[in-house]
Amino acid sequence: MNGQAGRRPDELIEHGPVTLRRYREDDADAVFAAVTESLDHLRPWMPWAFGYTRQSAEEYLDGSIRSWEDGTEYNYAILADGALAGSTGLMARIGPGGLEIGYWVHRDFTRRGLATAAAEALVDQAFRLPGVDRVEIIHDELNLASGKIPRKLGFTEIERRPLDPPAAAGTGFGVVWRLLRSQVTNEVG
Repeated sequence: MNGQAGRRPDELIEHGPVTLRRYREDDADAVFAAVTESLDHLRPWMPWAFGYTRQSAEEYLDGSIRSWEDGTEYNYAILADGALAGSTGLMARIGPGGLEIGYWVHRDFTRRGLATAAAEALVDQAFRLPGVDRVEIIHDELNLASGKIPRKLGFTEIERRPLDPPAAAGTGFGVVWRLLRSQVTNEVG
């Protein structure tokens, strides 16, 4: 994504039950609260949730702002019912032409389709960017809830590989799901 000055995903996205908004510095309190209220829910699957502090939230937001500017990550707050209900992002860490989608949802907002709606919105955003021909979602093979999302969105499982770092409750092997631009029926070019 580097070298695509002026070609970025939208900073505000309305999609079904969610609003995705680019993170801002003043989101630190809301991010910290959402994560700490959900630690028991997040720790089994998200290695970054161990030892999470207010400083962790601030560092994440600082990194999100820098990464947006350099085109390596586009991180969003998932907003629902007037609250920060989770986080999602597009990350340039799977090689040229590809973006990975990551997500987590606050424990009080699970099973409402928010992560699915957020991921679907980011698929659309990813394929609007020049040079992006594939999107991937990766999760531990035991995280069945997370695995339902790419399946619902038409992704294809392409492999299983070791995760680094592994999820505490998982096997340490990730399921890699891929969606190609050519598979999207209403391609936006």
